[in-house]
Amino acid sequence: MTSPDIPLLALVTGASRGLGSALAEALAARGYHIVAVARTVGALEELDDRIKAVGGAATLAPMDVTNDDAMRHLCRSIHDRWGKVDLWAHAAVHAAPLAPAAHLDAKDWDKSIATNVRATGSLIPMVEPLLRASQQGTALFLDDPRGGEKFFGAYGATKAAQMALVRSWQAETARTGPRVVIATPAPMPTATRARFFPGEDRAPLANPRDEAERIIGTL
Repeated sequence: MTSPDIPLLALVTGASRGLGSALAEALAARGYHIVAVARTVGALEELDDRIKAVGGAATLAPMDVTNDDAMRHLCRSIHDRWGKVDLWAHAAVHAAPLAPAAHLDAKDWDKSIATNVRATGSLIPMVEPLLRASQQGTALFLDDPRGGEKFFGAYGATKAAQMALVRSWQAETARTGPRVVIATPAPMPTATRARFFPGEDRAPLANPRDEAERIIGTL
């Protein structure tokens, strides 16, 4: 049992940009201490500045979610310092360029599997004990149902595989916890979407901060 003076703790994987960054900021404004994981040090430092501007606090973890040893060490450090994770928001993703299934780039295909599928399967058993140590442990995943759409082969297939794994975990923990939540964000003007739809009119797209608020409001 953790001490009541330990703050609410949110682990945000894929926190440097887009919806992951917006979720980290919104959660910090709600009193969560943010453990922000991403590969880009500069983007994490910018996130830290924004979190401090809303009166929040963050611990920056510049690492790749596909590095099992680094993520295992991080989870152990979280356990030793705080003893729990109250919310895990998993926003890390590799968005491979659109391509016909017969012309997938081997490196992008491997990276899509490593980031979108394998890392999720590796992180769940690492993070689950930390979530179980919280009275309100919740894991949040973000769906983007592109499976079967033309040219979305690498991204769509690996996101579908990720969601299949998450839904199995969700069913397995329905009675015992931790709580597993799957949200489907509205289209947003993120770097990921820009890779898929270059030149798109971005004006009608949802603001990531608004989507972060909406999703957090459903938890």
